[in-house]
Amino acid sequence: MSLTAVAGCAVCMVLAAANAALPLNPPRHGGVYVIAHRGAHEAIPENTLPAYKKAIELGADFVEIDTRTTKDDAIVSVHNDKIDGYAKDVKGPVASFTLEQLRALDVGSRIAPEWKDARIPTFEEILDACKGRIGIYLDLKAASIPELVKFIQARGMEHDIVWYTGQVSELYKACPECIEMPDPGPETLLAKLLDGAKPRIVASSWKYCSKTFVEKCHAAGALVFTDDGGPKSWKPLLEWGVDGIQTDRPADLIRLLDKHGKTP
Repeated sequence: MSLTAVAGCAVCMVLAAANAALPLNPPRHGGVYVIAHRGAHEAIPENTLPAYKKAIELGADFVEIDTRTTKDDAIVSVHNDKIDGYAKDVKGPVASFTLEQLRALDVGSRIAPEWKDARIPTFEEILDACKGRIGIYLDLKAASIPELVKFIQARGMEHDIVWYTGQVSELYKACPECIEMPDPGPETLLAKLLDGAKPRIVASSWKYCSKTFVEKCHAAGALVFTDDGGPKSWKPLLEWGVDGIQTDRPADLIRLLDKHGKTP
């Protein structure tokens, strides 16, 4: 066996040992986790229950949600820090609105009349819609970790959610069973993250991900979940060996993985 093959086997053994301790269901399509960014929102309002339910129908592994806190301390899923553009003639920070005010907004008609009843969902509604059906990629944005954990633990969903956050110590303190997924940004900062936080999953993006980035994570026993750069980025990402891809085109990615797996 060549030295390259031996090294490759060693990395696989390290990764397999780490994955055995990572309480995630296996990916459903071609050995790669499909993460529906803001839900499956092609022709559907993003970050709404219909978008999350569509991702479930497609067979995605995760839906990505963005957690923010309202004026009266409810937690909702809205990507931007302001509500501008989500509903007609309404502007201002999400945190300046009460839950009742946000729930009164029609955030669907801007996509199509059929979605006029779509509303901004609460975190609890998202958990209940996803439990037992799909995992959640939780982008912390502006919400309290202990408050989020309270709702998660009440439903026994600690192992159904991966946390996109750099606050790993705070997460461990509130929920030792929860699954961390910090993002180092540039590869120059990766070694410090791997040595310090020792994450089981590392988040990345098309801007910063690379073959060597993935290799370093795998050598440390960590999976790599990355944002894509559109469909043209899928082939190199799969060739580099990423373990999960977050995309606005989950249906197309699923078709590709079902046909070719990791080697399109």
